[in-house]
Amino acid sequence: MRITLSYATTSDHYLDDSTSRRLVLSTPEDWAEVHRLRALHDAILVGAETVRRDDPSLRLRDPEARARRLAAGLRPELVRVTLTASGDLSPEARLFTTGTGERYVFSTRALPALAERAEVILCEEPITAAQVVTELEKRGIRSLFVEGGPRTLRLFLDEELADRVRVAVNPARTLGTELGGARFRFVPPAGALRRDECFGTMEVTTWELHPDRSAEELQLLREAVEASRRCPPSPTSYRVGAVVVAADGSRYTGYTHETSPTHHAEQEAIRKATAAGAELRGGTICSSMEPCSRRASEPESCTELILRHGFGRVIFACYEPDCFVRCEGALRLRRAGVEVRVYPELAEEVLAVNGHLFAQKG
Repeated sequence: MRITLSYATTSDHYLDDSTSRRLVLSTPEDWAEVHRLRALHDAILVGAETVRRDDPSLRLRDPEARARRLAAGLRPELVRVTLTASGDLSPEARLFTTGTGERYVFSTRALPALAERAEVILCEEPITAAQVVTELEKRGIRSLFVEGGPRTLRLFLDEELADRVRVAVNPARTLGTELGGARFRFVPPAGALRRDECFGTMEVTTWELHPDRSAEELQLLREAVEASRRCPPSPTSYRVGAVVVAADGSRYTGYTHETSPTHHAEQEAIRKATAAGAELRGGTICSSMEPCSRRASEPESCTELILRHGFGRVIFACYEPDCFVRCEGALRLRRAGVEVRVYPELAEEVLAVNGHLFAQKG
């Protein structure tokens, strides 16, 4: 999933004031650009405080934007997402009562009042960005636009899950400590790429935190999928392929049961890499399916193996179906600080390779 954070601030870094009214900082030109950027994403997320304070609908009102989304293969409406720790959300908020399309609420408690308005996704406490991203990906969300207050922004920044940060500053507005409410200042990490623009009088800086490597990663995934075809069908395991890219760029490919009836694809590829003396710390492992998080045939899951060897990136195409166990590989890897990228455009191919399992269950 590609994730963009966006917010507007005064010249002294306040996102809002201490009054109950909504503080409008953006110019019409900047608002038009924000709406254009929203329309490029599958989903938009705001925090519950924004829902309570501003009561936004978060709809796409421009018919041309909706037409462009349909032409690009996107949903006609943005999927609208919020998260709440307190459960204090009114079912009459415009987020839930206007427009069509899916709505998701991440919550640490059941919210029966919202049952007919949105899908409530129960989370462990505290709610983490890793949980949000993983659950949205499982529901087909490939890009997310995040707007909100400091807590929502920090949630994604602290877990290093933001790919792009857009900061719009209104140089004509200053609040000071007497009127200022929430304050936030983004400090970009070393190596972030910067682009400066102006929209009306708004001064906008966009920071690229993680480069888009989709072309090379899709090629790796295709190699992994091809390797998976070499695995004989089994009624007790998935046919999976894996490619390891070591720190020096060398590659090692493996597939399920290549040398042992209990080995998974990730094990096979890692075994070849370690036998060659390759440095794996900081490297990349690409698997056609989500790495397993629990297994009975070996003492160590593939997720644990990946963490033990210190991989920095994990790429896969398809979340593991719940045929044998409920897999939490992606979530555990993200919680451990590993960068995880998922490419669902190859998921159908992966599932087709494993069609024998679904046929026997049907």
